[in-house]
Amino acid sequence: MDTLLKNAILKPFDLLYRISPAFELSLMFRLQQGYWMDMKHPQTYNEKLQWIKLYDKNPLMTKCCDKYAVRSFVTEQGCADLLNTLLWEGFDPADIPFDTLPDKFVIKVTHGSTFNIICTDKSQLDRQDAIRKCRKWLKAKFLSCYGEWFYGKEQPRVIVEQYLESDDGEQLRDYKVFCFHGEPRYVRVDSDRFTDHRMDVFTPEWERLPSKSMGCPCSDYEFDRPECLAELLDAARKLSARFLHARVDFYLSGHRLYFGELTFTNGAGYDRFEPEGFDAEMGSWLHVENAAN
Repeated sequence: MDTLLKNAILKPFDLLYRISPAFELSLMFRLQQGYWMDMKHPQTYNEKLQWIKLYDKNPLMTKCCDKYAVRSFVTEQGCADLLNTLLWEGFDPADIPFDTLPDKFVIKVTHGSTFNIICTDKSQLDRQDAIRKCRKWLKAKFLSCYGEWFYGKEQPRVIVEQYLESDDGEQLRDYKVFCFHGEPRYVRVDSDRFTDHRMDVFTPEWERLPSKSMGCPCSDYEFDRPECLAELLDAARKLSARFLHARVDFYLSGHRLYFGELTFTNGAGYDRFEPEGFDAEMGSWLHVENAAN
């Protein structure tokens, strides 16, 4: 959907959120999930993510939602070796040193999940178009109606990182670790993200769960147990330990593990899981006993 059209449709929800965040999120949840959430006694994972939006004000969340600021947090948690190489950072995209960059790199604006330019051949990159896109993205504001108050609090900037390639030469997959109170419970592998998005769910022991899905169908790919699985789970524990819940994302490239990002409200709490009971199963790992308060 066009961004301008989406913003126009959601503007009334933005206004309602300013008046009553709890009611607006309840209404949005009803429209997205098909049932009214119970904030006094939330049971499902998606209900509890709404509770996090309303009541969890962990100040670290604002820092860890920014792609540049999170780097210092990752370093503080003893995981600096998992950070991708930073080639440049700044507030004016016109200052990007294109001439000295390698042939392949990724440009990101730090406060949005889709604000990326993936360059695989510098000679083919339209530099002025890249600068224009970054300037537009830097001005983008998050819609308040989703309740994810922690996004966009840090001053957004532009970063340029090393281009990561998959070990099999095909596609770079995301390994997303769902941690509850600092303990990994599920690993989701995302494939074909820009074409026909597929998600496969595994236990921390690498047992595939083909009957369970998180909003996208499973793939028919075969996934070998990652050689660095123990390292991946250990890093996820360290990086999620200070939060009620965090999804910790990683990439595997050159037989190395790389940190991707931290997310606190997966899918904004609106993804539909299958079977229906999987939503409740995931919710059972997240304890928010004081929700009624």
